[in-house]
Amino acid sequence: MNVYKSGLGMLRFALRSTSLWKCDSFIQTQASSCYKVTRIAASPQLGRKNTHSLKQIRFYSQHSSQDAVDLQVKQTTDAFEVSDKVDSSPFSAHLQKCSCPTDVLDAVKHFPASQNDLSSIFTRMRESTKKMTAEQQRCELQLMFEHPGFREVCERVITDAWRMRCDDLAYTLLAIINLGVSQHTRIVQTLLRVIQERLNQFDIRSLSVLAAGIQQMENGNNVQALREALGLLLKDRVSEISNVVVLQNMMRAVGKHSPKDLKMQLAIKTLSLADEFSPPNTQYVFSSLAAMDLNFKPLLKVCSKNIAENVHEFPISRLVMVLKSCYELQYRNYSLFSSISEYMTNTFDMWSNKKVILLLLTFEDLHFRPVHLLDAFAERIIQKPDSLSLKDLLSVLKVFSMLNHDLKERKTEFLDRITKVLELYLPQMSPRELLKVNYYLALMEHFHQTLLDKLMQQETLEQLLQKDKPSNKVLRWLHTIDLCLQLDKPQLLSSTSSKPQLNITVPAFEATANQEMLSAVRSIVGTHAVQDGVLEQSIYFIDCVITLPGKKEETCGLHEDCGSPECNQRIAVICTQPNSFCFGTTHPRASLVMKLRHLAKLGYQPVLVPINELNSKTEEEKIKMLRTLIFPAHESPESHKILNNSQKTEDIS
Repeated sequence: MNVYKSGLGMLRFALRSTSLWKCDSFIQTQASSCYKVTRIAASPQLGRKNTHSLKQIRFYSQHSSQDAVDLQVKQTTDAFEVSDKVDSSPFSAHLQKCSCPTDVLDAVKHFPASQNDLSSIFTRMRESTKKMTAEQQRCELQLMFEHPGFREVCERVITDAWRMRCDDLAYTLLAIINLGVSQHTRIVQTLLRVIQERLNQFDIRSLSVLAAGIQQMENGNNVQALREALGLLLKDRVSEISNVVVLQNMMRAVGKHSPKDLKMQLAIKTLSLADEFSPPNTQYVFSSLAAMDLNFKPLLKVCSKNIAENVHEFPISRLVMVLKSCYELQYRNYSLFSSISEYMTNTFDMWSNKKVILLLLTFEDLHFRPVHLLDAFAERIIQKPDSLSLKDLLSVLKVFSMLNHDLKERKTEFLDRITKVLELYLPQMSPRELLKVNYYLALMEHFHQTLLDKLMQQETLEQLLQKDKPSNKVLRWLHTIDLCLQLDKPQLLSSTSSKPQLNITVPAFEATANQEMLSAVRSIVGTHAVQDGVLEQSIYFIDCVITLPGKKEETCGLHEDCGSPECNQRIAVICTQPNSFCFGTTHPRASLVMKLRHLAKLGYQPVLVPINELNSKTEEEKIKMLRTLIFPAHESPESHKILNNSQKTEDIS
């Protein structure tokens, strides 16, 4: 019976010991594995003082590992983990001498600690682990959880939380979360509940410390209630905040689901302090706006300008974080991207392959083509291709193919070096990796015998298609590779070229032609010459095809029937979105490259119409624009020559 009661006691308590052989995530998961349900008192109305009327709400814990704390969260919250309070007591003086969490817990046994010292205990335990390696932290935190004194100090917090000062509550919660204690534990839920009751008593600094803590927490009943309460409180107190770091903490704490007017209040207040931004402040603005999902262009523009002018002051990891925030916010700034690219190119010898690839992948997500950086990296790869891992090679092929980067006379040598190394990794490749490699190479119109033979083996294809419903991407990529073998006609050995067609059925293509464009085209060439909504090879959608008779001497030759269909010109008019081009240019990217190549081989003359630009024009301007794109300037329509690319590709430095 005593054993049973003891077991229940452990279930009610949030923490238990875990063996040292547990994986990296043991700190976060250990509490949730102790018990499934914790009852925490929750008031139906925040701020009510009558705790007897509280109703019981169940919180179900979930098994989840703790992700690494984001860099910007760590750096902006570190400053808050040490209180500004001056305390000269013997206990506080002894705490500063402790070099690890277990030293702190041992000190609690020998020195009397008041309820006002509880915050200092947890804060010092956190502070003592900051300079440790990841492995040291795992070991020390495991010893901390196993230490009997840790349970005692947690029980004291649960008991005394209602009597703790507001700043102590905030610092304690922040330290406990940063020590890796699960938010589903009783101690965390108790702190959240008490903070809800006393939130109106928090000053700006305490609110900032609280914000630094809850921004790292997953949404739960109490966390979400606290976020909403914090948002309501901030509406009236944003004007009081004069510290940029505090504002950024608030922005990340209120999150994406806060009211739009609160987000705007915080962003406008931050913009008013732009003259005080330090380089870290400037960088964290991007991640703070991304945390709120607010694309506030005036603030982003100011910060982009600051970073572009002082790009050398930022580590590469911070620049990547800025670019990732731009991706989340769907924000593009050509000057910012160009300055980062130019800085990386000018200091290229300083950077490892890993860092260059990380930056290039981020640029590819943003559809930005850093020409000179890609050229420099290609030259390094040609010189030392063996330095790349399989993962690196896949990333390199993705970047160069999706951005459609032209290496000119170095292209063949570059691809030969890469495919030679890929052959060495062939036994390690999964079927999906093999498919990616061949697809990226096909985008660049390069076909490698060995890699294709391996992909076309029955066993590989069966593994790719073994699921009842293989992904649309797998089907589309296989179909595209099969199409390349038919249309590009690579010079391969008979073993590959003689294989039967794959006959992959791709999902039905759903698209409709742009009606405004169709109307304008018909007014130029007439109704009967236009066919709308043409689908070629099951994947290439053409908004409209203009069929015009070709000139005898140009198209049919002197002895052919000029009235035959073969003598006609077929103009494929394709409406394109901005993401079909590299950012800031008219350089086609990704699948559009292959589409243009294959349509030309099928006898079409492709014409690209930027749909955003077309939609911004009047009816008369649309007709003029289409006439310029379809027929060359200063020529009569009878020449029927197509202007395939109205603008030169713009280099990006």
